[in-house]
Amino acid sequence: MSFFKEFKTFLFRGNIFELAIAVIIGAAFSSIVSSLVDDIITPLLLTPALKAAKVSEIANLSWGAVKYGSFIAASIKFMLIALILFGVLKTIKRFEKLEAEKLSEITPTEKLLSEIRDLLKK
Repeated sequence: MSFFKEFKTFLFRGNIFELAIAVIIGAAFSSIVSSLVDDIITPLLLTPALKAAKVSEIANLSWGAVKYGSFIAASIKFMLIALILFGVLKTIKRFEKLEAEKLSEITPTEKLLSEIRDLLKK
């Protein structure tokens, strides 16, 4: 198989499109979390600390030449994204477990049919 045919096969599998959609949604979600941290969390929770440090934004916190405020903001964003993803994955697993339990349950019809089968075997 030629390189281009292999590439075309790879490119048009469903996984590539799903990955592209996930990246786009992830980028949009990242901007939402950035806005949440920069515009809501920082002003509400960290204003006293920022005023004491005599800066207006968390990204401007520094110790000499080291700007640790950007690191703190990125860490908060990461923790929020990780927490939300954890919640989403936990919810998905719960639904998968409920669905598996639902599929594994024997319905009254199946129970009756198995009893009839057992009686017929005797």
